[in-house]
Amino acid sequence: MSTSTAATMSPEQRVTTLFQLLETSGKKEHIGGKMTQLDHALQAAHLAKNEGADEETILAALLVNIGQLIPPPEKSILSRYAYDSLYRLAASTGTVSAIDHGKLGAEYLRQLGFPNKTCELVESDVMARRYLLSVDPQYVIPPLTGSVGHISYQEKSLSPTEIREFENDPLFKQKVQLRQWNPVLMRTANHPPALDTYCEMAIRNLKPLV
Repeated sequence: MSTSTAATMSPEQRVTTLFQLLETSGKKEHIGGKMTQLDHALQAAHLAKNEGADEETILAALLVNIGQLIPPPEKSILSRYAYDSLYRLAASTGTVSAIDHGKLGAEYLRQLGFPNKTCELVESDVMARRYLLSVDPQYVIPPLTGSVGHISYQEKSLSPTEIREFENDPLFKQKVQLRQWNPVLMRTANHPPALDTYCEMAIRNLKPLV
């Protein structure tokens, strides 16, 4: 969605558009195969809330995989930048869950007016995964399914320089924590609150669009 288009919509309309996408496309199986994308989103947000995270982080946990659910390029409502990025990924891999869904998701959320912190946390999902795989031998992840490029990129170790740069990020701890919750979710079998529980939270965190 372009910023100019989103600016004509009320905060309620923007959140409704987003949550409809999550509801309809979230029925797809999450990578790892044990739950749907929507189930994963709700479990993640519930865990973040129980861990005492702030609202921006809870929203990031809820929306961290939204980039995997964005429609194909011909139906996309993203800006030109994200449209082109999505097209390239879809053309090369056949799936929009491809190489770095975090960047696509963050761009989508920025255009809806979500706070910078939420967008940065969403954008860092793949980088945080690669960081943990690089520095923590105990970090356990479910097997990935998808294109070879998808798997090899997300499991590629960071260089020492990349590790230092990531550790110096002001949101380093939050980015790592968001990623560390993922294996916990795969072992969780509770019944988290419904998606509309987060509607008011999302609305009050949206920034005005000009």
